[in-house]
Amino acid sequence: MSKLRILYVASEINPFLQTSEVADFVRKLPQYMQEKGMEIRILVPRFGIINERKNRLHEVVRLSGINIAVGDEEKPLTIKVASIPNAKLQVYFIDNEDYFHRKSVFHDKENRFYEDNDERAIFFCKGAIETVRKLGWAPDIVHCNDWITSFIPLYLKTTYKNDPLFKNTKTVFTIYNNDFTYKFKGDILSKVKMMDIEDNMLGNLKTADYEGFIKMGVEFSDAVIVAGENKKIKGLFSKMKEKKVETIDKSENYTESYFNLYNELVG
Repeated sequence: MSKLRILYVASEINPFLQTSEVADFVRKLPQYMQEKGMEIRILVPRFGIINERKNRLHEVVRLSGINIAVGDEEKPLTIKVASIPNAKLQVYFIDNEDYFHRKSVFHDKENRFYEDNDERAIFFCKGAIETVRKLGWAPDIVHCNDWITSFIPLYLKTTYKNDPLFKNTKTVFTIYNNDFTYKFKGDILSKVKMMDIEDNMLGNLKTADYEGFIKMGVEFSDAVIVAGENKKIKGLFSKMKEKKVETIDKSENYTESYFNLYNELVG
C-alpha cells in the first residue's frame, strides 16, 4: 500500500490550545497515523489566546501573502508553524489580524458568540485549501473536524474539483458536541459562494445556524462521523438518508477505526 497523505483541519490541537475534546483528538490521531507510516499535515487557526513565543511559532514567509476573499472583502493570510514537543509533527497556523488576534476563541469576555464567526470559518476553510496548494502537497484524505471546517468538503467538490492536487482527495467530516445557538445575520450565502457553487448547493445553509453548518459538511463529505453518542446531532440527519453517518465512540479504539476508514475510502 502506498503511503497515504492525510491533512487534518481543526479548530484546536494540544498542546497549543484546548477548549474541547477536539484538541486531544487531533493531537492523538495524527501521531498514530504517522506511526503507521502515513504522511501528515495539520492546520488550525492561530487564535490570539495561543502564545507565540512560548509555543515557538514562526511565520512561513513562502506560504504567507495570499489574500482570501470573504464576501466583498479580501483579507491577507499569514501562515505560521510550530512543532509539537516530543513528536515529529508540525502544525501550520492560519492567521489574520482581523479574525484571529482576539484573546479568546469563539466567545467574547461576556461569553457572547462572535457575530463574525461565520466569516472566520469561511476564511479558515479557504485559507486551509490555499495553504495546501502553496505547499504543493496532494492529500489523499482531508479530515475536517468540527463546524469551523464545514465548508472545506463543499469547496473541494466544486471550486477546486479540477485542481490536480485535489482530484482524488476524499473528505472525512467529524462532528463533536460543540453546538451553538447563535443565528448569523447578513447574507451568509454570498460570503460562502465561490466559483462553480450554485445557489441550490447552499440550501442547507439558509438557516444560518449551527445546524446549517453541520448539514453543509455532511452533504459534501465522503464520510461522516459523530464523535460519541449524540442524539441531537443524529437527529439532524433524518432527512439526509442517502448519507451514511457512523459513530466512533471515544471509549473504542478510535485510532484503529479511523485507520481502517481512511484505507477504505482510498481503496
